Amino acid sequence: MATTDAGLASDAHEQPGHGHSDHGHGDHDHPSYLAHHFDTPEQQFDSGKLGMWLFLVTEVLFFSGMFCAYAIFRSWRPEVFEGCSQFLNTKLGAINTGVLLFSSFTMAWGVRCAQKEQHKLLTVMLATTLSCATVFLGVKAIEYSHKWHLGLLPAGLFSYDPSNPHPVGGPNYLAYICAPFVLITIGVAIWLVVSFLRGAKFQLECAKPLMVVCLCFFVGVGLGTILESGGDAGHHEDDHAVVASADGVAAEHGEEHSHGEAEEHAEHEAPTAAAVVTLPAAGAMTDDSADLAVLERLASDSTNTGLQDELAARKAQSERSGGGILYDVSDDASATVASAPENVLRPSRAGVFFSIYYCMTGIHAIHILAGIGVMVWLLVRSIRMDFNRNYFGPVDYVGLYWHIVDMIWIYLFPLMYLIR
Repeated sequence: MATTDAGLASDAHEQPGHGHSDHGHGDHDHPSYLAHHFDTPEQQFDSGKLGMWLFLVTEVLFFSGMFCAYAIFRSWRPEVFEGCSQFLNTKLGAINTGVLLFSSFTMAWGVRCAQKEQHKLLTVMLATTLSCATVFLGVKAIEYSHKWHLGLLPAGLFSYDPSNPHPVGGPNYLAYICAPFVLITIGVAIWLVVSFLRGAKFQLECAKPLMVVCLCFFVGVGLGTILESGGDAGHHEDDHAVVASADGVAAEHGEEHSHGEAEEHAEHEAPTAAAVVTLPAAGAMTDDSADLAVLERLASDSTNTGLQDELAARKAQSERSGGGILYDVSDDASATVASAPENVLRPSRAGVFFSIYYCMTGIHAIHILAGIGVMVWLLVRSIRMDFNRNYFGPVDYVGLYWHIVDMIWIYLFPLMYLIR
């Protein structure tokens, strides 16, 4: 329907099979970009924008349901959400937030270019927005693969082990995630080379920005790898902090573990050690007992129940002392079930957090992929110079969609990454 001579109604009606007259319009000033059931471009634009807003309202309602689920579960277990949030890399989330904000800027600029018929600049803006989207997905691929490797999975699959936080081996999840993008990049590269060899100018103009867009995914993967590896030290600290919390020790204890200060650790446990009494080593209570044989002989009499009990007690003490039994004489009157610390890393609890995390961020990523598909369509039409000052609705509609997707991430980032 769209042509490069948009607005020239006479040319449009000369195309074979266009057939506006077949619909009984009889209006020879009907431009090619104007659908036959609209009278003016303004009417078409307003109708399209109303439909887009209705669609976006359903999107907002859809995500609102997930945000409500998040609020309910977090109100039930705030300590679980705060503890599990420590496994999310704030740097990666912040980078992705900046990337999406910049993509919103370039998308809005692209709408302006479409209105002013700046076709080349519109192509650049759309390609830049697409590149930001693929960088976002590349960083997200690193984030997902790292968590899957640690066993930080949704409920039912959660297998994180605090005693072995960085397991060796396992599937290469990053390769699985990157495989489709590798295939798409190879396909675009082949298309670029073939177009160049055949001298197909339009195909070549389309393949060049798409090639850059595909490569930007791997730029995101590299950026995420650098930030994730640089944040390993911080993750170790977080792991210790979460483990300490799970054991019921104060948060400061986790910080002491992360710094590895033995002296501070000793000072931390000094009060506990003072309240502990250790019995002598195994056998110490019986080796020096010269009367043990006499006691055993006397205890053989069934009437000497007192000696029998004393002999049994000595044997029991001798056996148990071999294990270094410690008697905690501190006041444990408050050690009730109600005061027992909550284990935030229990799979049934931590799994709920990561179920919500993967559900919300995963569906958001699907919307990113959908936006990429639509913007590729806009990119091709931009190169074909389909848009003009009277027909820029598709760019405007996709811009609205992209802003909503970005806005959802603006809410996701603090709710998931910054709650600790």
